[in-house]
Amino acid sequence: MIYEFGSYRLDADRLELWCGADPIAVEPQVFSLLLHLIENRERVVSKDELIDTVWRGRIVSDATLSTRINAARRAIGDDGRAQAVIRTAPHRGFRFVADVTAGAADKVEAMPAEPDAPGPALPDRPSIAVLPFVNLSGDAARDYFTDGICEDIIMALSNARSFFVIARNSSFTYKDRNVDVKTVGRELGVHYVLDGSVRIVGERARVGVAWNHRTSRQNPLGVPWVKAEFQKCRKTGNCCVRERAEAGVVGPGWRSLLRTR
Repeated sequence: MIYEFGSYRLDADRLELWCGADPIAVEPQVFSLLLHLIENRERVVSKDELIDTVWRGRIVSDATLSTRINAARRAIGDDGRAQAVIRTAPHRGFRFVADVTAGAADKVEAMPAEPDAPGPALPDRPSIAVLPFVNLSGDAARDYFTDGICEDIIMALSNARSFFVIARNSSFTYKDRNVDVKTVGRELGVHYVLDGSVRIVGERARVGVAWNHRTSRQNPLGVPWVKAEFQKCRKTGNCCVRERAEAGVVGPGWRSLLRTR
């Protein structure tokens, strides 16, 4: 079965989500959550029902469920403020409210691919865009901290004269938008796109960053993720964590890129 809503298409048989001609990568739990909401769009789906369906009855915190709901919204161009597609029913659950057209897979025509618009010319030195990181803490109040780590990484990379780094104001236009690496690389005219996530658990901050080439998700470091975990300093607080995150994540990345030149 294929479900179409707006410019999006969800293929329940192939477990694929598309926006126009572009595939959208989503985690299996996010896909299952989205599919269950679409299949039961005529009613409000309770939190307990989502947990039973997606996590098969395992104990899951409200923060984990909220994180998956936010990821599903980002994947389909929605957010917690607009709630134009996935609407929250306070104290009850969630409902998929966008108009949906359902059809068998063999009866739905493939959407034609649109030609890529030309972007800026690539610089003659390694160029990088740092996308806003995803806050996986389940607390919107942590967004400022997540953005702060991203800004620190941009500043640290900018200090390396061998690089051309896209300004924060340009890269942050992609905040809360689901875009692929190829699109960002073309629109901003960069060789590499850096994205990541931040999860705060108690006094610890876990930072994961992916260095991606613009033409694919090939990683210039030879590994899929650069991961770092930091303990919050009681004296200097969040600033210390951000500085150590910048050093632990950026250092291995730019040194590896320079070696590949």
